[in-house]
Amino acid sequence: MNPAQLAPAILVLGPPLVFRAYESEFTKKYNFLKPWETPIPLKQFISTCSANVKAIFCSAVSPVTAEIIQCLPELTFVLASSIGVNHIDLLECKRRGIVVANAGSTFSDDVADMAVGLLIDVVRRISAGNRFVKAGVWPLQGDFPLAHKFGGKQVGIVGLGNIGLHIATRLNAMGCIISYTSRTMKPQVPFPFCPGINQLAANCEILIISCALTEQTHHMINREVMLLLGNEGIIVNIARGAIINEKELVKCLVKGEIGGAGLDVFEHEPNFPKELFALDNVVLTPHHGAVTEEACKNLYDLICKNLDAFLSNKLLECETVYL
Repeated sequence: MNPAQLAPAILVLGPPLVFRAYESEFTKKYNFLKPWETPIPLKQFISTCSANVKAIFCSAVSPVTAEIIQCLPELTFVLASSIGVNHIDLLECKRRGIVVANAGSTFSDDVADMAVGLLIDVVRRISAGNRFVKAGVWPLQGDFPLAHKFGGKQVGIVGLGNIGLHIATRLNAMGCIISYTSRTMKPQVPFPFCPGINQLAANCEILIISCALTEQTHHMINREVMLLLGNEGIIVNIARGAIINEKELVKCLVKGEIGGAGLDVFEHEPNFPKELFALDNVVLTPHHGAVTEEACKNLYDLICKNLDAFLSNKLLECETVYL
């Protein structure tokens, strides 16, 4: 018998991409329960092992609901493979005294790179130009439509946490003019603070969304904000899809009421609005901003550190602080 099978049971929900990438390594070290390997429904699977599960390891798209938590009387730890923890019922975890940890700053550089990449793509029309060339229409139609200069753009960052600051630093170095809104003003940063999203949108050409999804930020980017941004404005979202009112975003893009969008996240993943397919001013990626080989290895190391710490009752890294 694998010695890991004698260890406390850890229920895997998803599974997270990092689990798929390092499954053999994980399985040698820990006693993971894998509900996708059985034909029975998740709820039934959980009921068969409820007395043994001490921890949950979950992906960003696998909800850890109050119902699931209540079915696991021995649960004391929830470990997310993502930075965001909006898919976990934190109130129920707090009520039960369950510790929650996330990926911390593991993905910060990679997500910031994706935000900048999406923005450059939309402003300079790189993907649209790629399609223009590969479709063979350059010799037939002649010159490709003009794009815009990147440097000098007024960029508003929505949420100046770890990732937001990485984005701001990169864009500032590229000649963009940065301002931001966040839950609190950051006195240590050199960028101007706007107290509200409307003020930020009215004074910027570009909005980059890098805040957490909460009840307060759900649909924060609504039609009013989009219209304040204007018909040449651009929205980039590398945070969570539901921060933007997706239906209104589609309407504004189709009508030309905003200038473009770069989207790595969507409100109802993996589903997304098909109306965006035909728009050359919209660049779409499959919630892959954090996923690089290097980040995946770093995350594997962090997950192992946290699981080892949990199993030996030691201090965790990246523990969520309940608000």
